[in-house]
Amino acid sequence: MTDNMDKTKIRIYKVGQAPTDFAYWQSRPYIERLAALESIRNDYIKWAYDSKPGFQRVHRIIKQA
Repeated sequence: MTDNMDKTKIRIYKVGQAPTDFAYWQSRPYIERLAALESIRNDYIKWAYDSKPGFQRVHRIIKQA
């Protein structure tokens, strides 16, 4: 999760009456949605590959005639 998300609000709903996650994320500004997506992506990369996110650097030496 991103650090700027409000983690202090708690709402309790009856079963079947809770709003969907889709409705919640549609109500959030696009920049917050992108920040959450980037956070999830980074967490997945750390979990799956146990490495820092980013591109690998690949160098090729091509012999020119």
